[in-house]
Amino acid sequence: MNQKLLKLENLLRFHIVCRHSLCQRRTLAQWRHMFSSAYPVWTAQLYARPWQTDALIRAALSQHRLLVTKKEESSQKSQLSSRKSKKEVEVWIGMTVEELARAMEKDIDYIYESLMNTAVDIDSLEADSHLDEVWIKEVIKMAGMKLKWSKLKQEKVRENKDAVKRPQADPALLTPRFPVVTIMGHVDHGKTTLLDKLRKTQVAAMEAGGITQHIGAFLVSLPSGEKITFLDTPGHAAFSAMRARGAQVTDIVILVVAADDGVMKQTVESIQHAKDAQVPIVLAINKCDKPEADPEKVKKELLSYDVVCEDYGGDVQAVHVSALTGDNMMALAEATVALAEMLELKADPTGPVEGTVIESFTDKGRGPVTTAIIQRGTLRKGSILVAGKSWAKVRLMFDENGKTINEAYPSMPVGIVGWRDLPSAGDEILEVESEPRARQVVDWRKYEQEQEKNKEALKLIEEKRKEHQEAHRKAREKYGTLHWKEISLIKYKEKKQQQPLKLKERVERESNVLPVIIKGDVDGSVEALLDIMDTYDASHECELELVHFGVGDISENDVNLAETFHGVIYGFNVNAANVIQQSAAKKGVKIKLHKIIYRLIEDLQEELSSRLPCNVEEHIIGEASILATFSVTEGKKKVPIAGCRVQKGQLEKQKKFKLIRNGHVLWKGSLISLKHHKDDISVSKTGMDCGLSLDEEKIEFKVGDDIVCYEEKEVVAKTSWDPGF
Repeated sequence: MNQKLLKLENLLRFHIVCRHSLCQRRTLAQWRHMFSSAYPVWTAQLYARPWQTDALIRAALSQHRLLVTKKEESSQKSQLSSRKSKKEVEVWIGMTVEELARAMEKDIDYIYESLMNTAVDIDSLEADSHLDEVWIKEVIKMAGMKLKWSKLKQEKVRENKDAVKRPQADPALLTPRFPVVTIMGHVDHGKTTLLDKLRKTQVAAMEAGGITQHIGAFLVSLPSGEKITFLDTPGHAAFSAMRARGAQVTDIVILVVAADDGVMKQTVESIQHAKDAQVPIVLAINKCDKPEADPEKVKKELLSYDVVCEDYGGDVQAVHVSALTGDNMMALAEATVALAEMLELKADPTGPVEGTVIESFTDKGRGPVTTAIIQRGTLRKGSILVAGKSWAKVRLMFDENGKTINEAYPSMPVGIVGWRDLPSAGDEILEVESEPRARQVVDWRKYEQEQEKNKEALKLIEEKRKEHQEAHRKAREKYGTLHWKEISLIKYKEKKQQQPLKLKERVERESNVLPVIIKGDVDGSVEALLDIMDTYDASHECELELVHFGVGDISENDVNLAETFHGVIYGFNVNAANVIQQSAAKKGVKIKLHKIIYRLIEDLQEELSSRLPCNVEEHIIGEASILATFSVTEGKKKVPIAGCRVQKGQLEKQKKFKLIRNGHVLWKGSLISLKHHKDDISVSKTGMDCGLSLDEEKIEFKVGDDIVCYEEKEVVAKTSWDPGF
């Protein structure tokens, strides 16, 4: 800048001096002529003002310095701005075309144009297509931008707002409580009838199919004044989760085994649940009134499962009972009370409530309702409870008979009304101080669940990305160094060949998928049905697709979903209003209602079987042996003829035939002719000789070959899925 200014100063000074001297000469010449004698002083002053020239130069130079400085500053700023304009683009692995365009603040077409002359197949690129690392770098380089790999942003750790159990109470504050006893065993071994005798009720008579399909919680007062809370669990194979839940909240398990039936599958499972929960067992050998009863056989069978009765030197009490006649019922109750006294069961009846949801369902008048066992504290009306991702302000409490109660103490079964949403069976119940705190707990639990889902989703996305990259790498290797036009042509031909196949596959898929909607009366029933569906292992035959499940009666929304997915609605112990059924009939939606769980599963199996293609079975009509071979001339052709004798059944010309040699089928097809001597016949019966020719001229007959006449019949296929009961 200084050198430029010096040069400019010199030029400017020279230019001004020249102009000034020239003007002076002209003016001097004129004034000399006019006023040389009159104004000698003024004329002299024309030569005597050097300060004017210096001032002019200084002003010009200062202005020029200012202009040059501003220009240099602006040029520096423009250079800086140009440097700054090299924008940083934050990218990440597995970025899609749309995401890259958004990060670069460009449109998608710009990305396509940038990749035009690369090995990328532009035709196959979509907005959501993932780009390899090398292509991301290429696009950003061509755009003159700077690449910056993004780091996973660590979110601010959210404070844990969950509700937790209180620390163990001071033993001095604990008070005795009555035992919680779970009755377990195989289906139809008399568990509910046994409980009926203890309660003097008729629960078993009211159950569909005579089997228990829910957990029942009952408080029984014995004549001695003792109280016992009984949990009656289902013995059916479908309700394994319910039995496990019953074992987790209990103090004692009464294992019911039929004396005439012995140890069965669910008996073994119940023993395992009791062991897992580390709960002592009392053995009730039921149906001892039957002539074929063999209690000793039951005790011996249980030895192989480490259930050793007192008679065999163990610590398990065994009581021979008859639930039907009531024999030894009091002995069973006393054995249970005695075991409870040995366990010294105590609880803290003070402070916030803790408990477990045994069952949950939706009542039309009351909304979401739960059956719960209180394990600590005393539950009162107005208490704020949290269970799973639901909370409640207790509006109403009732016992197993539906009678309203004001308080529920430890070991008591209680029905709770006031839930905002339906909690799941098995959820832990905790009391909190206020409604805002309850909402805070539920929000935290939902947040935790969402985070877990996000982790799973990210893991799945990463797996898919790797698969996509591997497929893309293989595709690039496949096409090698071909020109992009040649690649496009090859891909076009491949797509053209795949189009009819895709249509066929779509039709087959629609016919080989059974979408289902499951509705149940209580949460445990739905859980049991979903557990059964988890055992489905015949997806290669027909895919079983669970569209929706829930608790409560069938609604219009269920019908709409079934119509959309062309599915079937299965209801267990629920109702469908006439309006709903009429709507379903108009929309062509099947609603199947059942009261017994295994009937519902049988219906589901039949529905799956109906979606399978029919099997073709061959039914043999007749068999014949070839005794001689010869040929006849028809026109210019020689036709081979087999001389046969019918050994079994009959040969019917209109049916299908097969040629068997040494146990191998050589040909299947139809007959051209069937003759007896020279007469054409349609049927050749047992013992008759006949000659026949086939629709395949190249087949050569040999003496000793067998001809079988058969017909094909379509038989409805059955699913290979076995739910285990």
